[in-house]
Amino acid sequence: MTRTIRVLLLGVFVLLCVPPGDAAPQESSNLKKVADTVCACLNKIDMSAITTKDQATAAFMTCFVSNAAGVIALALERKVDFSDQAATQALGMEVGKELLSQGCASFVQLSMKMVDVQAPGGASLGGSGATAGRLVRVDNREFRHLVVTDASNREHTFLWFRYFKGSEKFIDIPDAYIGKPLKIQWQETEVFLPNAKGYFKVKEITGIEVQ
Repeated sequence: MTRTIRVLLLGVFVLLCVPPGDAAPQESSNLKKVADTVCACLNKIDMSAITTKDQATAAFMTCFVSNAAGVIALALERKVDFSDQAATQALGMEVGKELLSQGCASFVQLSMKMVDVQAPGGASLGGSGATAGRLVRVDNREFRHLVVTDASNREHTFLWFRYFKGSEKFIDIPDAYIGKPLKIQWQETEVFLPNAKGYFKVKEITGIEVQ
């Protein structure tokens, strides 16, 4: 069941920032019940106490597991076999869309922590650095994000917001670089995310070296 929940969560977090125009999830009382229960559970969590990606994942998983019966009922309604990872992930995406459509702020806040986006208030802005690792995913949301895993297998998400030297090679076929070692230079900046109703610190890409 833990593996199943993780796959569901992957689908949920793919929907962190849903681009306008995406199809709405099918109308379903089971879908609404699952989203309502998960959101209510998340609303009880002290977000200020969650400071790491692992803590965010664990908190979200707890809320999903606490509503296992509802998730199973939804899966039966959608005829989803939990052994089918693609179908399970798609189900998670439906739950994520429903949570966003409901305006569940606690879901968005926890999602930000899940993908290494931080709310202001900790370290001051203006920091910069470089992170080496392998490209594991390219997320196209409101802007393009590159997701890299470092030597400790920890994921780091970087925002592609404006031109940087060498960006041309990542425009047309960025997936061609998945699995390849990269070194990403970044600059910390603050952006407004409407789904979270607030400003958040992100790491904006200023350069990439393919190693």
